[in-house]
Amino acid sequence: MAVDLPMIWAFLIAFAVFAYVVMDGFDLGIGILFPSLRAGKERDTAMNSVAPVWDGNETWLVLGGGGLFAAFPLAYAVVLPALYGPIIAMLLGLVFRGVAFEFRWRDPAHRPLWDMAFACGSVIAALAQGVTLGALLQGITVHGRSFGGGAFDWLTPFCLLAGVSLVIGYALLGSTWLLMKTEGDLREKARRMSFRFAIGTMACIAAVSLATPLLDPIYVQRWFAWPNVLYTAQVPLLVTIGAVAYFRALMRGAEQAPFFIALCLFGLSYVGLGISMYPDVVPGRITIWEAASPPSSQLFMLVGAGILIPIILAYTGYAYWVFRGKVGAEGYH
Repeated sequence: MAVDLPMIWAFLIAFAVFAYVVMDGFDLGIGILFPSLRAGKERDTAMNSVAPVWDGNETWLVLGGGGLFAAFPLAYAVVLPALYGPIIAMLLGLVFRGVAFEFRWRDPAHRPLWDMAFACGSVIAALAQGVTLGALLQGITVHGRSFGGGAFDWLTPFCLLAGVSLVIGYALLGSTWLLMKTEGDLREKARRMSFRFAIGTMACIAAVSLATPLLDPIYVQRWFAWPNVLYTAQVPLLVTIGAVAYFRALMRGAEQAPFFIALCLFGLSYVGLGISMYPDVVPGRITIWEAASPPSSQLFMLVGAGILIPIILAYTGYAYWVFRGKVGAEGYH
């Protein structure tokens, strides 16, 4: 039986990207929420809640980008030139975040400046990631085997909608993370923000879901053609059930459940993205198999991935286990 290596690598890259969204999403969300937190104890507590794990989350971003370059070089060669603007903005935002995270502790005289850099970097990185996703969905102009569009093709209303939606979604993850990890006034503030950002996230999911089929008839086919609709209809149904469960958990005073339900809502949205894109790596232009590198290269890399990914999962899980529980302003950093 032949092994479908391109499909395996597509799954691994999709897993790496989702792991990044899950693990760095609440981290970015903390930065997005930073201006709404009081300087001093509240901001210090929020920082300490992610200090032990934040710098390991980008591992998955590197794995996803590196995997795309190695396993699907044609897609990499097309996607990167089309998205240089938002990708460079994302990287600069992450750099600002990383520098500000460390310097706000070591340079207290300029802490307001570093706090602003942390917040701005978080918003820019999240917005750029959403714009990148929107640009992929709206389509990339391909001539032959290269990008054939303009430098600002990504600057459209749909891409900006996707960008703002991801900012709001990350803020939801950040607020539910604080609800789970903090106590006292900050926890109650996080509970209120969790309610507001959940409403915003649900509205954004609905808006993006309604706008996506208008981009290309192929999305209508993948979502609504018979018998596909019997399966795809389960996604919005599960999102509705998840939203009801989320608000019920908040109303009964739960602290951990809202965070994990929010992650499930992100997972369902990711499944919806997969339905829209499969089997393409560049929607409507290049399929997974057309973009794949030679089987010998993919097999060689798969051996390394089979060793490294379990190690990454193990040390990541161990870090989260060691630093479980509540955190205070004097916490881990």
